[in-house]
Amino acid sequence: MSDPNLITGIERAEDAGIYRLTPDIAIIQTVDFFTPIVDDPYDFGQVAAANALSDVYAKGGKPLTAMNVVCFPVKKMDISVLRDILRGGLDKMREAGVLLIGGHSVDDPEPKYGLSVTGIIHPRKVVKNNGGKPGDMLILTKPLGTGIISTAIKAGEANKRLVKKLTESMAMLNRDACEAMMAVGVHACTDITGFGLLGHACEMLEDTQVGMAIDSSQVPVFPEAVTLAKAGFIPGGLYRNRDYRKHMVDFSPEMPQYMADILFDPQTSGGLLIAVSKTKAARLLRALHNGGVPAAAIIGEVVASPAGRITVK
Repeated sequence: MSDPNLITGIERAEDAGIYRLTPDIAIIQTVDFFTPIVDDPYDFGQVAAANALSDVYAKGGKPLTAMNVVCFPVKKMDISVLRDILRGGLDKMREAGVLLIGGHSVDDPEPKYGLSVTGIIHPRKVVKNNGGKPGDMLILTKPLGTGIISTAIKAGEANKRLVKKLTESMAMLNRDACEAMMAVGVHACTDITGFGLLGHACEMLEDTQVGMAIDSSQVPVFPEAVTLAKAGFIPGGLYRNRDYRKHMVDFSPEMPQYMADILFDPQTSGGLLIAVSKTKAARLLRALHNGGVPAAAIIGEVVASPAGRITVK
């Protein structure tokens, strides 16, 4: 069934569904939840909420309302843990100016938390993930390595300083990055989450006639993730990402394995990957740095050929 008011739906790998209500207003809808990625329940709530809100920001929109999605073992875990999770999520929603209007919970052996989010955008201002043009610069706004570091946390191999550093990055809203890109004007955007940088970059190339060239030396990465990747702290999702998309990626022969791993590392509440014209790239980068997004960096460009492929040096 088709609908002329449906701007993005399930037909391709977009970050959120978008439906036109009036000539000037479209709603953005998304939902995301997952198991704890950090031990502190309040921090987990913050990260999960930021992650769910990110899909709206990736489309250039403004999130307005949210509903909690909760799974919790009520007979096996103290209810205070759930209260802290929900408090963390609520504080992050307040930071984003989002109104919590309800939710749903189920008794589940493993705790999970996230949000169903509704936002708005002008129908003609939607930023899709497949609009990159040859010559566009690629900007990434947060460092990679959250999956690798989270694996080390679960193994008890990450110190408190690293846990704090990781949590702060994951809990950081992509709102400022969204506002900067919308003020400058960009061609395409997606947020980097479970499929990793290269997995989501591949999604940006589907059904297009362009490719990408990425310079791995310019990609922002947590330095600790490099050390941990070399030590073998590789999440299972990284292997799945690589197996699914390796046919679309050409690595330089000099590419070290640890860097290839990091580029496929599944991220939680990662940054935005933005395609912006070369003439606007420097202005956008300045706006990001001045707007509280210090890790933002130009990591490559959109190229005319080979179409549908990513070359990484």
